[in-house]
Amino acid sequence: MEEWLSRTSLLVGEEALARLQQSHVLVVGVGGVGAYAAEMIVRAGVGRITLLDADEVEASNLNRQLVALCSTLGRPKVDVLRQRLLDINPHLHIEACARYLEAGDVETLLDGGFDFVVDAIDTLAPKVALLAACVRRQVPVISSMGAGARLDPAAVAYADISKTSRCGLAREVRRRLRAAGIERGVTVVYSTEEPVASAIRTVEGERNKRSVTGTVSYLPALFGCYLAAHVIRQLSEA
Repeated sequence: MEEWLSRTSLLVGEEALARLQQSHVLVVGVGGVGAYAAEMIVRAGVGRITLLDADEVEASNLNRQLVALCSTLGRPKVDVLRQRLLDINPHLHIEACARYLEAGDVETLLDGGFDFVVDAIDTLAPKVALLAACVRRQVPVISSMGAGARLDPAAVAYADISKTSRCGLAREVRRRLRAAGIERGVTVVYSTEEPVASAIRTVEGERNKRSVTGTVSYLPALFGCYLAAHVIRQLSEA
């Protein structure tokens, strides 16, 4: 066992740590939520990770995103995160894909044989397609709902998608999954806090984006930690 994993081993045990090291996790979306999830998963000892995100770092990301620094502006988020994760674990097996996930590409993506999928996608069509495919294939998955327009960390919770409330994103995901014949079976991280209505502004002319939502530094990070905690516990207890 490598020294950097000794504290994790003390907590979860050597057998659980070995399972983590042999696991392969897919993280789709490495913005405010997904990058934190990916880093916590890697720091816990997961030995293989695939990252997928088409975006580059923008100045508006600086208030909350792990990959966002003045020195990384304009760089693909997956490339920045790949470099950071390898600086944590140089032996990490990592694939970083700087591309947008189309709904029609989901089945091919899942042929990669992942032990767990983390959905931190903002756009509905690929998000629902990924979740539906994971349910059909019985691939373990956890999904992030809306972290924007909220301030209360104590309101963050886990639930089945069928049990969520006060989250517009969860409501629409639930509706689309139901149309695909899926009523339940997707664990999500969401907030029970009512969103701040004034923090949501409509926009026009941007691909896959109908609104811009105000955010605070700590809430997306907390969502990411919740996602990672679920993945780590499930894989280490398998």
